[in-house]
Amino acid sequence: MNQPSKSLNALLQTPHSGYHWDGSTRRFFEGWYYRVTLPECAQTFAFMYSIEDPIGGQPYSGGAAQILGANDEYLCRTFPDVSLFWAAKDQLALGHWRSADTQIPHLLSPEEFDRTVDEGYQAIATWHQGKLREPNGNLAEWQYSIQPIYGWGNADQPQQSTAGFLSSLQIFEPGWQVLMAHGYATGYINWNGKRYDFTNAPAYSEKNWGGAFPTKWFWLNCNAFDNEPDLALTAGGGRRGVLWWMESVAMIGIHYRGKFYEFVPWNSEINWVMQPWGFWEMSAKSDDYTVIVRGTTNLPGTPLRAPTLDGLAFACRDTMRGDVTVEVHDLRSKAPEDRGYQLILQAKSSLCGLETGGGPWNEIWASGCGRSQ
Repeated sequence: MNQPSKSLNALLQTPHSGYHWDGSTRRFFEGWYYRVTLPECAQTFAFMYSIEDPIGGQPYSGGAAQILGANDEYLCRTFPDVSLFWAAKDQLALGHWRSADTQIPHLLSPEEFDRTVDEGYQAIATWHQGKLREPNGNLAEWQYSIQPIYGWGNADQPQQSTAGFLSSLQIFEPGWQVLMAHGYATGYINWNGKRYDFTNAPAYSEKNWGGAFPTKWFWLNCNAFDNEPDLALTAGGGRRGVLWWMESVAMIGIHYRGKFYEFVPWNSEINWVMQPWGFWEMSAKSDDYTVIVRGTTNLPGTPLRAPTLDGLAFACRDTMRGDVTVEVHDLRSKAPEDRGYQLILQAKSSLCGLETGGGPWNEIWASGCGRSQ
């Protein structure tokens, strides 16, 4: 198994990569998201793991593993025994299984996992493995190594908190961290008997944690753009708790050819127009750049579960086959013949992850945040 090296951790490990639960009895969840996109067959596999009230004995104590697989098909298994969940505090490493021959849950070699774990998963920064079987016969098995390319920030500098430095304090609910904006996965996924083998497929991971989910949110994510292999987009926003009040926030992050373009409320003006489903538009302007992102889909999307005050429940809708366009202009330089600012990025994809969650979503949500709001 490819263990993360010290040099890799020092360079690309992001803040908040470790497990956040402090052992208290307060309402708590933590969730992780791993994704692999296979451009050759236009399929994506998104793996979502969660743990709620890990102290145990509470009404919603337990874990779950969900997969949004080929053709936006869905698979879900719950893991009610929190004692069979494990996670590292100082780095990205976690796992959960229903039963196993090993007594104390911990990171296993791929061979030992295969031999001893009946159903479950384990994941680190450079390896991801699991097997799930629903009672109706649906099944998934996967094993793949991961080569991180971008964490969250410029690759040659210390990595950043996605929600800014204040996310290190427990004042936001929830916290959110992009763990790996872009990487390459090599291995296989067996989805209901069909095996997908891949080499250097675009991969992504993120996480969130806290005592409450946003009341309403949206999300766009893609790192499989047409003719732009070195491009990754993560954008999203929502209404979240800050101490005793609620605020609407949003951000856009782009990794492109070794540079990180970050549009966040403290350095940019950000606006969005979101339909309940089918249309996502975000724009932002900083001192140096402007960006506009548009996502669309005619697909119905797939309902997914998310932690709520009433436990894991269907609270959002996703597709991994959305259309997206991205444009970035440099405000510091003019284009030839003074035709406006210099266009430095224009890209599209039909393999974008699109999501709306929470609610209510009865009408278009048009709003903004940032320096001039």
